[in-house]
Amino acid sequence: MQDPRIRIAAAAFLSIAAFISLQGAAAAFLWWLVFTPRLQIAKRIRLVFSLILMIAFFSLVLELFGGGGLSYFSRMTVIVLIGMWIFSEQKSGEFLSISVWLFGDRIGFELGMVADMGIQSLTSVTADLDRIQMAEKIKGLQWEVRSLVPAGLVLVHGALIRAEDTAELLAVRGYRSGGTLCPEFFTGPIDRVAGICALGVLLSALIPVSEFFILYR
Repeated sequence: MQDPRIRIAAAAFLSIAAFISLQGAAAAFLWWLVFTPRLQIAKRIRLVFSLILMIAFFSLVLELFGGGGLSYFSRMTVIVLIGMWIFSEQKSGEFLSISVWLFGDRIGFELGMVADMGIQSLTSVTADLDRIQMAEKIKGLQWEVRSLVPAGLVLVHGALIRAEDTAELLAVRGYRSGGTLCPEFFTGPIDRVAGICALGVLLSALIPVSEFFILYR
């Protein structure tokens, strides 16, 4: 999808639909199969697999103590897939353009800049995690659950250092608040179809299919 406005709106519609019900999750998954480049998401299969494992753990606990774990696992897995699609499609500066388009230069510029910095930080954290795993392989160590704590500390420390460096750079360059930007968007025909279908998925989750038959009668 070329228009980031429709992409983000579609992701929001699909995530809400998947969270509401299994019917919405199934429809959102079907939308994901039809409209997303699944091969790009497959390149990040390690991150997807880790998140799905974590969801499976909480689903098992929920199933054992309260029930509904399978439903939770299905819905959250679809939400993770939608999130990975958004992450793989995201381009630098898109959040800034959307925020300025929505809220104007004064407020939208700062909100968009913070969002873009957050995406950039997430990309850096992913790259750091790859380096940590590569270093462990070189040392002949295996990636285990015990590795999560030290790796997490390294990742958090690196993120804080980058945030401090960015703040200093903005201060040195004299940035105070706001900015000026003229956002431009290109909306293709597939974007419109995908956006309408995503809205339909949300409506199907909010209004069960049985309600249509009642109305028909």
